[in-house]
Amino acid sequence: MDQMKRLINIMKRLRDKENGCPWDLEQTPESLRKYILEEAYEVLEAIEDNDRDELKKELGDLLLQIVFQSQIAEERGEFNIEDVAEGISDKLERRHPHIFGEKRTLTAEQVKDNWEKIKKDKEGRKRVLDGVPRSFNALLRSLRLQQKAGAVGFEWREAVDILEKVKEEINELEEGIKKNDIPNIEEELGDILFVMVNLAKKLKVDPEDALQKANNKFIERFNYIEHTVESQGKKIEDQTLEYLDSLWNESKRLKKEGK
Repeated sequence: MDQMKRLINIMKRLRDKENGCPWDLEQTPESLRKYILEEAYEVLEAIEDNDRDELKKELGDLLLQIVFQSQIAEERGEFNIEDVAEGISDKLERRHPHIFGEKRTLTAEQVKDNWEKIKKDKEGRKRVLDGVPRSFNALLRSLRLQQKAGAVGFEWREAVDILEKVKEEINELEEGIKKNDIPNIEEELGDILFVMVNLAKKLKVDPEDALQKANNKFIERFNYIEHTVESQGKKIEDQTLEYLDSLWNESKRLKKEGK
C-alpha cells in the first residue's frame, strides 16, 4: 500500500493551489470524463492482446483517473479515496452473503442472479432495470438490461426460440425495406440487434467480444485486399466489386490453410 499512498500524495501535490500543476488544477470531473473512457478502452485492448506489461501500465492510467476524481471530490468536501474504497468493500461483502455471511455453495450463475436480487431487494432499487447507465454504449446497455430481466426469469427458455424471433424480426425488416419506410426500418434493425444480443447472452457469448473479433477479422481481410491491389500498382477504388470480393475469398482461404 506504500505505492498507493505515494500516488495519492502525488495527486494532492499536483492539485495544490499554491505550487501545483496548472493543467491538473484546471481539471473538473466533467473535463476528465473522456479520459476515463479512453483509459478503460486501452485496458480492454491490452487484455485482448494478452500484453501483461501493457495491461499493468493501462491499469495504472485508469487508477489515476479514480484517484484524480476522488481528489477533486475531497477538495469540495464531498468524499475521498478512502470513502470510495469503503463503499466498494461494503458492496462486495453485502452482495456475497454466501462468502461473508452464512457459507453456501452456489454456481456462478446463481451468484449472478443473487447479485441482481440483492441490488433490488436490499439496496433500494425501485425497478428491476434501475441502475443501467444511459451513458453505456448501446450494445453494453442492451446486454445489461437483458441480464437484469433474465435474472428475475424474464427470458426465453431455449436458444432456438430466440432464433425464431430473429427470423420474425428479419421478415418485418424486409417488409419495411420493400415499403421504403425509413422509421420502420430503423425500428426493425434495432429489434434485430436487440434480439441478437439476447441470443449471445443465452449462448454465453459476450456480444462485445464477438463483434470485436468480427471487426478484427474484417480489418485483416480488407488489409489483404488493399495490399494485394497496391502490390499490383493499382488503386483499390478503381477495382470492380467482383474482383475485390474474389480477393476477400482468397484471404479467407489462405487463413484456413494457415498461410
